[in-house]
Amino acid sequence: MAENKDEYRKPRPAVSALNRPYWDALRRHQLVLQRCGECGMRWYPAAPLCPRCWSRRIEWAPASGRGRVNSWVVFHQSYFRGFDADVPYNVAEVELEEGPRLLTNLIDVGNDEIRAGMEVEVVFDDAAPDLTIAKFRPRRASA
Repeated sequence: MAENKDEYRKPRPAVSALNRPYWDALRRHQLVLQRCGECGMRWYPAAPLCPRCWSRRIEWAPASGRGRVNSWVVFHQSYFRGFDADVPYNVAEVELEEGPRLLTNLIDVGNDEIRAGMEVEVVFDDAAPDLTIAKFRPRRASA
């Protein structure tokens, strides 16, 4: 049975003033990362200053949405009731082209087909009216 999008039962992200631009962008189906106005470094998760040069000159900038699978695990047990229908499900670490790594789920691929280095692209899961989650699928060939 499909989950009612108005009754999202999985754990919700902790949205704060610091990371709200990330979550707001996902709702617009955009992936953004913080970028330092001094040294150009890009990072995730959000921070109040650049982790490289400590500058506070920070902006949110679009990311390519492309990356590679670095690592993953397949859960065969549900630790939260909201995941009961998803077992077995994967949690993957995707390294974005820009460098930061995101923990996510891979879709449109069997758990036994996931490979290190697999090229992936972002997709936007409108999980609830007020929540969009970045997930990734195998990268499709460009037209």
